[in-house]
Amino acid sequence: MQHPKHRAAVVGTGGIAHRHAQSLAALGDRAELVAVAELDPDRAAAFAEQYGVPSVYGTAEELLAGEELDLVHLCTPPKTHAPLAIAAMRAGVPVLVEKPTALSLAEMDELAAVQEATGTPVLTVFQHRYGAAAVRLRRLLEAGVLGRPLVAVCETLWYRDDDYFAVPWRGTWDAEGGGPTMGHGIHQYDLLLSVLGPWTEVRAAAGRLSRPTDTEDVSMALARFANGALATVVNSVVSPREVSRLRFDFEHATVEVEHLYGYTDADWRFTPAPGHERLADMWIPDAAAPASGHVLQIRSILDALDASRDGASRGAEPGVSLAEARRTLEFAAATYASAFRGRPVAAGEITGDDPFARGMDGGAVPWAPTRKAVTA
Repeated sequence: MQHPKHRAAVVGTGGIAHRHAQSLAALGDRAELVAVAELDPDRAAAFAEQYGVPSVYGTAEELLAGEELDLVHLCTPPKTHAPLAIAAMRAGVPVLVEKPTALSLAEMDELAAVQEATGTPVLTVFQHRYGAAAVRLRRLLEAGVLGRPLVAVCETLWYRDDDYFAVPWRGTWDAEGGGPTMGHGIHQYDLLLSVLGPWTEVRAAAGRLSRPTDTEDVSMALARFANGALATVVNSVVSPREVSRLRFDFEHATVEVEHLYGYTDADWRFTPAPGHERLADMWIPDAAAPASGHVLQIRSILDALDASRDGASRGAEPGVSLAEARRTLEFAAATYASAFRGRPVAAGEITGDDPFARGMDGGAVPWAPTRKAVTA
């Protein structure tokens, strides 16, 4: 069935907004970018001209009041994600939020309450789940042919110099929510969690080793999973040779990927265990498969919205649901809580009035702040 194009809008025109606009352009037979909201009028005009956006608004509130939309993309600084997502849901518009969805588990729970009240979904950009190899890996794991997951390694070893943190909201707990555990490595360990499933315990360490931030610039976690697997997770912005790496050791095979900001099938390696060489025939790379990225996730969201229009998936949530995103954000909160409290943290432990439910710093950061709070 041929569906009308989905009307999409972008809020915020920073660097990541261009990725969303380019992805919508690549899906031009399915969606059209009809409006943009941006506080800076010059930036808004330049963005609109570059991508042929017909309508420009100064605020998200004006955009939501002035447009009939099927999807709104939030590309603003992290501190604004929860309030803007709530505004979109109350306007009846599904919202796709850049990571992190919110700054705390308390904000995630507020989003969940509004989602329940409005029936309008809030989704999170975790595009690495959608690459062909990740989909293939989950399919083989679910089929049982790989055996039990045993060991995993997840590394986001990136480099951000001091100038990167000159942007006022970067490196602050109140505006960014955290350091590489929240803003950089979250894509890799979200993919890890999508493969290994529920985690049960985290033991972690974190430090501000080099960068001019209030947040950590390195964290390391050891995680235990409900299926018995153990995994290490490293998040860094002080590593000159940048790499993003995941390795999964199953009973019958090792599956690993090394990339930077997006992988193709060629970036993956499949190594069967002795006696299980036949499994290699099930790992068939697709040279034509696109790199993991926003296009794949947005296409999946549009597919779900179309199915909903047809009544084929009543109650289904497209993309990465709020519940899935919360599990990933809880992993971040547990990493901080374990690092700053000096003890293991169990899944489900951070609830209610726990300081780490209200903010990732938990009021327990062991180093002195160096920056002023950001109010906008």
